Amino acid sequence: MVRWLGQASAVRGAAPATIEAYRHDVAGFLAFLRAHHGGPLAAAELSATGQSELRAWMARERGRGLSARSLRRALSAVRGFYRWLGDAEGIEAPAVLAARGPRAPARLPRPVSEDAARALIEDAETADAPDWIAARDAAVLTLLYGCGLRISEALSLRRADAPLPEVLRIRGKGGKERLVPVLPAARAAVDAYLEILPWDATAGDGALFLGARGGPLSPRLIQLRMAEARARLGLPATATPHALRHSFATHLLKAGGDLRAIQELLGHASLSTTQVYTGLDEARLMEVYAKAHPRA
Repeated sequence: MVRWLGQASAVRGAAPATIEAYRHDVAGFLAFLRAHHGGPLAAAELSATGQSELRAWMARERGRGLSARSLRRALSAVRGFYRWLGDAEGIEAPAVLAARGPRAPARLPRPVSEDAARALIEDAETADAPDWIAARDAAVLTLLYGCGLRISEALSLRRADAPLPEVLRIRGKGGKERLVPVLPAARAAVDAYLEILPWDATAGDGALFLGARGGPLSPRLIQLRMAEARARLGLPATATPHALRHSFATHLLKAGGDLRAIQELLGHASLSTTQVYTGLDEARLMEVYAKAHPRA
């Protein structure tokens, strides 16, 4: 399994957290097989893995409280491991490769409204904090909402990236690169932060967004800022930094944005990932219909 994980990390560029999830899921499945067979696993036991073993494993995992979504992820990791076994070791297990997990219920993103997004940014600007920290937090939130960045992508920007160009080259999940237009408001927010930053802002290799001691800004601080802001504004717990990225996509789609273009802006590898926003739009439409139509 170590060789498989090393290949997944090197070839696919999987993040450390993803590699750890793979390791946990496959190790759990192999432990189940060892207990099922009553001893160590050889090539014969691995290749003989069939539907009965898979069903028993999945039933046990569901019984332990694993959600359908998590079980699908675990099964995907197991299939990936067996696919590698076939290529690297010649151990074939067709039943595993053909297995399908339980259907997971659709989970729609939870964006905030346009007014709420603006209020969150304005709250950061006027927070009870040193001026440069308030300007920093407002700049980060403006990038999340105005450019659809993940918080990790915003905080990975370097000082050499400023002043921000009209188009940013962002490296997202799995090392996938995309080009993201930068709104004038986002450039202005970053410029305002840099103008009053008390630390040296000329070093090109350093992080663009800094913490109070001059080191790279922790995402936890932005999450806490959002938690404080949503409490003051009466917003739900789903109003997180990532919700601003959802809001970016939802508001673009609502304004007539092309789904393919939004896919590129978000850096989604598959259009099906972006299509959840069309489901969100339909869900809101049906909600309005149910409330407003006299025969609903």
